[in-house]
Amino acid sequence: MTKETLMKAIQISAFGEPRDVLRFADFPEPAAPGPNEVLVQLEASPLNPHDVYVIRGGFPVLPPTPGPVGNEGVGRVIGVGTDVDHLAIGDRVLLPIFTWLWRERMTISAKGLFALPDADLHQLSMLGINPPTAALLLSEYASLEPGEWVVQNAANSGVGRAVIGVAKARGLKTLNIVRRPELVDELKEAGADVVLVADDNTAAEAEQAVNGGRIGLGIDAIGGEAIGLLATIVSPRAAVVAYSILGSATMSIPAWSPIFKQVTVHGFFLGNPDSAAAAPAAVREVLPLVVSGDLHTPISGVYPPSAIVEAAIHAERGGKVILDFTAA
Repeated sequence: MTKETLMKAIQISAFGEPRDVLRFADFPEPAAPGPNEVLVQLEASPLNPHDVYVIRGGFPVLPPTPGPVGNEGVGRVIGVGTDVDHLAIGDRVLLPIFTWLWRERMTISAKGLFALPDADLHQLSMLGINPPTAALLLSEYASLEPGEWVVQNAANSGVGRAVIGVAKARGLKTLNIVRRPELVDELKEAGADVVLVADDNTAAEAEQAVNGGRIGLGIDAIGGEAIGLLATIVSPRAAVVAYSILGSATMSIPAWSPIFKQVTVHGFFLGNPDSAAAAPAAVREVLPLVVSGDLHTPISGVYPPSAIVEAAIHAERGGKVILDFTAA
């Protein structure tokens, strides 16, 4: 009987609290790549808020348990199957999302993969979700002309910072709402046009800040009354799009916004078929911004996969956390 060859993977034993169910343990090596497949060695992956939701069992797309988790990252091609002529050993590639990729090596389809240019490893590892989400939020729900405004809450989040960078590249202006005053200067340095600290006067301050300009899109990550504030701020016939539920799983929107201002409200999820189909083009659009550094996400901690519990605790406190598999 042939002995099974093992590697390491970050796995959960069952859905639950990250500190209780996560482990870095043995996992079977993948099969050799077949036709139109490549073998990839994972290099780096962010630990995102939705990874925590997955681990707890509270996300629309869930892996089998027990087994690996993890949802975006980059790796090096270390094996190539037949009929693959667009990739070579040594190429760095962006890994497909929802493939539970926190494992040292994986055999995956070569379809849609392309060689990434040289750039910061940790910034590239965050290319698969937040930047294309930002690009699609800015293009799929409103026809915005250069010079028009976009208002968003949670502007310091990964998606929020990507919205600032992509909007700037498209000639749009951003009106950004945050909760902490110390973020104002930081986001302005990152390219934000206006940054407001949320309070009872935010709607009036927003109106004054745009000085008669059209606010054609609102982008919400919080829910509750926060999305209602965006619906109040945006211009007539604007769209408001929710992509996360960081604060509340319900929405409180003044009825007069959709009734009298004809504001429309939408939901966005990168895993939906239409969004998933549009994501590859969005990735290629934002890639030059990441390579140049114009789109940069601050990182608060880098951990080897063996320290996954500590990394998860850090991520729950806040800040962007990277799992660096080259440090394993």
